[in-house]
Amino acid sequence: MSRVLNRFCDRISVFKISQLFLVWQQLLGEARTRILLWYLLILGITFLIAIPAFRYQLYQRIDERVRQDMEGNMMAFKALIKGEKFVTENRLTDDSEEILNESILSGEEQITTPASVEDLIKLFRAYLLYRRPEDESYFITFLDGEFYKSSPSARPKLLARDSLLMRRWAKQTQPEQGEQEFFAPDGSNILYMVEPITINGQTRGVFVVAHNTAGERTEALEAITVIIQVFSLVFVVSLILTWFAAGRILSPLRTILTTAHAISESDLTQRLPVRGKGELGELAKTFNEMMDRLEAAFASQREFVNDAGHELRTPITIICGHLELMGDDPQEQQETVALVIGELDRMSRLVDDMILLAKAERADFLQVATVNVADLTKELFVKAQALAERDWQLDSVAKGQIVVDRQRITEAMMNLAQNATQHTKESDTISIGSAIAKEKVRFWIRDTGEGIPLVDQKRIFERFARSSNSRRRSEGAGLGLSIVRAIAEAHGGQVLLRSQLGAGSMFTIVLPLDPPNK
Repeated sequence: MSRVLNRFCDRISVFKISQLFLVWQQLLGEARTRILLWYLLILGITFLIAIPAFRYQLYQRIDERVRQDMEGNMMAFKALIKGEKFVTENRLTDDSEEILNESILSGEEQITTPASVEDLIKLFRAYLLYRRPEDESYFITFLDGEFYKSSPSARPKLLARDSLLMRRWAKQTQPEQGEQEFFAPDGSNILYMVEPITINGQTRGVFVVAHNTAGERTEALEAITVIIQVFSLVFVVSLILTWFAAGRILSPLRTILTTAHAISESDLTQRLPVRGKGELGELAKTFNEMMDRLEAAFASQREFVNDAGHELRTPITIICGHLELMGDDPQEQQETVALVIGELDRMSRLVDDMILLAKAERADFLQVATVNVADLTKELFVKAQALAERDWQLDSVAKGQIVVDRQRITEAMMNLAQNATQHTKESDTISIGSAIAKEKVRFWIRDTGEGIPLVDQKRIFERFARSSNSRRRSEGAGLGLSIVRAIAEAHGGQVLLRSQLGAGSMFTIVLPLDPPNK
């Protein structure tokens, strides 16, 4: 029993894990999540680049400011060596030192270029006494390779009396400035300027201006830490806002998805609301236009299948009925076979017409070439006269060259001529003509037959449609005028109809002179 329970629990655990995996997979596959992840990646990369760059720029500005201050101190020291006016900063308040300062400035103890160690000591004392360094800055003096005095006297371990850096400065014979890096936790460096002092051709003293950058860099790191904290907060808030903004922006896509799921073959009426004029608005508009075309295509397909089934059912019923009732009489059998062949021929013509209409929607339906209008018109007139005994007339013949599919235009005009013979009598007139005007060519068939009612003039171009008041039954399936319209539209043209009951009809195929672009 316990084994069964354990197996059941294991199956439940595996099922939960698989369900959780599917949920995460679906979540990660959403456009909203991908936008958020890309935004997170971009901000993360920006953050990783910006913080070190900001830290570097901040350190550079600190070093630049410190170097400017160090140069000022060194220039003041050099001015003192040359006996120039000594500019003091932050004078001390001690009475004795004040008196000494006044005596130096008044010339009682004139500071000149040192000629002896005593003069050098006086120079060091005067400078260290009357010029106070800024925080973390140090004035250090050396005499004959040994440490003498510094201001302030307290120095960090990096500048201890017996440190390697101090011993190197004590023996310096050439001016130098640079930076000494120390691998300390606070990232402190020592910026320094060294000025040796020569007496009688020998280096007897060294003056050093040094600055420890630990304090400034600590303050910079604190500022960077604050920036990181603020940026992290802004980063989280921006991610939340991005999530909601992406959801709102992508809401039309979810509407499209919901609408697409609701669409079926039996219901193609669903449409999207068009909001705005941006890409999503254009997407909704394009989707609606596509649905309009699909709805029209499905409706046309259903109507076409229904009409084709109806048209094919009649000859099939006739064939089956006659074959079932056919007896042994040879005469009766011969008549039945002839009737069956006739119905099969009619079905064959119907299928051919349906195939032609289906091909009309293909890009290779037309095989265009340059055609002489006059020759084509005369050829059409000659072919039409063989259709039936009528009073055939040639109205006019256009002169010029056009680019059309000669075979398709002939087929369309013959359909119109055949249609005219079916709705006229032998005494009626059927005229054929052509004309070129306003960058268009016109071919027409005009008759003096029974005419077409106004209510039928648009409907007869539909598939399997016939005129409601026709006095005779057409031998065709009602696809002739549909084929004519398909051929005209494939050329970028149209079919016009002008008709009056009892006076006749005129069908005109209007085509552009330029070849169709497909």
